Parts: sequence; C-alpha cells; structure tokens
Amino acid sequence: MKKKRYFSRGVTFLLCLIFAVAFLLPTVLTITNSFMSEAEINSNYGMIFSTTTGGYVSKTVNLKFIPDRVTLEQYISGLIKSPEYLLKLWNSILLVVPIVIFQVAVASVAAYSFTRWRGKIRSGIFFFYVILMLMPYQVTLVPNYLVSSWLGILNTRWSIILPGIFAPFSVFLLTKFMRRIPYSLIEAAKVDGAGEWDIFTKICLPECRSALYSIAILVFIDYWNMVEQPLILLQDADAQPLSVFLSQINAGEIGLAFAMATVYMIPSLLLFLHGEEYLVEGIANSGSVKG
Repeated sequence: MKKKRYFSRGVTFLLCLIFAVAFLLPTVLTITNSFMSEAEINSNYGMIFSTTTGGYVSKTVNLKFIPDRVTLEQYISGLIKSPEYLLKLWNSILLVVPIVIFQVAVASVAAYSFTRWRGKIRSGIFFFYVILMLMPYQVTLVPNYLVSSWLGILNTRWSIILPGIFAPFSVFLLTKFMRRIPYSLIEAAKVDGAGEWDIFTKICLPECRSALYSIAILVFIDYWNMVEQPLILLQDADAQPLSVFLSQINAGEIGLAFAMATVYMIPSLLLFLHGEEYLVEGIANSGSVKG
C-alpha cells in the first residue's frame, strides 16, 4: 500500500510539474526575449514577425531562452526614447486604480446590505446581480457605449471607470463571504451598543480581509488586461492603456513588444506575490470565522 501511495504521489507531482512548466513557459520566454536584439529575434522566429527585405531571416522557428548577447536596447527604446509607451502605462494606472478602490468600496457596502437585511425584494435584486455576473462583458459593451454617449462621457476615462466601479462580481463574492460571519458576533456587538456603522467597520470588514484582498487582486488583473472596452469606448489612441498596444503588435516592433510586456507584468506579479496568502485564503472561503 505504501509503494502504491508513493507512486501515486510521484505521478501527481510529475503532472503538476509538467503543468507548471507549461504555464510558466510563455512568461519566461517573454522575459528572456526582451533582452535580445531585433536581429536575433528575427533569426529565431523567422518569417512570423519579420518584415525585413534584406539580411538573413530564418524560415523556421527557434524557441530560444538564453540570448546570445544581452541588450537593454528594447527597454531604452520603450521607456526613454519613446515616451508614448510610458504615457500608455500611466493611462493604465489612471484607469485601473480608481476601479479597484471604488469597486471594493461599493461592493463592501452592497454586500453588507445584502447580508444584514434579507427579504424577497433583496433576494430578487441579488439574483439579478448573479444574472449580470454571468453575462460576458462583450454583451454589455453596446449598452455601455449608448449610455456613455447619452451621458456625454464617451471617449473619456469615466466611460471605463463608472461601469467598472459597479461591476457585480465583487458584490456577489463578498456577499457570500459576509454571510459566513456568525450572527452571534453581530448580536454581541448590538448588545454592547454598536450601531450599524460600527458593526460594518469593526466586525464585517476585518473578518472579510482575505476576501477584500482577493477581490482587489482579481479586479486589478482583470482590468489591467482589458482590451475590448478601451477600443470601443476610448477612440482617442492617446487615452488608451498599454494593454491595447500589446494586443496590436506590429511586425517590426516585436522586440519592443517583448520588453513592454515584461514591464506590464511587473505590477500584477508584485500585487500577486504581496497578497498571495490572502488570495488563496479568500478564494477558498476559509478566512471567515466559522460558527
């Protein structure tokens, strides 16, 4: 039995290792290729990206992880010589950070309302939230476009920020988490004279810390990589985020795209590494107190 158990663990570990390597391979390839010269990229990937008419261009693809000569020319070109990419990165920050902050704030208040006051009307509203959450955002692009045009905020950051603030995903997830808080804690606080604001800020929010971290990380990653919304609602290219540029790779700028993609991954990776423990705990729904 022990040999069989060790064998199954070994097979499971091997499968997990294979999947981990497969998932990390594109990221590692992007980072290492960002330190290659344009000529080396053309020689490795051949006619896939190259538009050159002269010089050697391979017709085969050679996945290469170690550059022949490490160079920073792609980073220098993207971060120093071409300020428009820094501008697009700044556009991403101005769009995503307000969405994360205010979506978490709105979701916290809404989830507390759904948790504390139950009834047929509020159950119907919550069910409506679930239906909206199940809809892909491509379905709501046209209504968002029409409403933004009617409000006069089309082609401004508000056309992206306002729909993001009131997204239903955070409300649904946080409501499910808050309902796991033992009601005895709330009753004890009410006996001690705590009002609704004290219960919300001193009991519910601290108990939902892991869920709040999880929601913030997931919302940040989701909107940090958005492409369709800016393309439809922000017609001015100067106001679009860097994610739009990365989705429109030009054949002659593949090295620059590798470098800017690496820069663009840094905030998401830092946020994930900082809140990894809270993210796993929040998704597993084990951070709240159990009665």
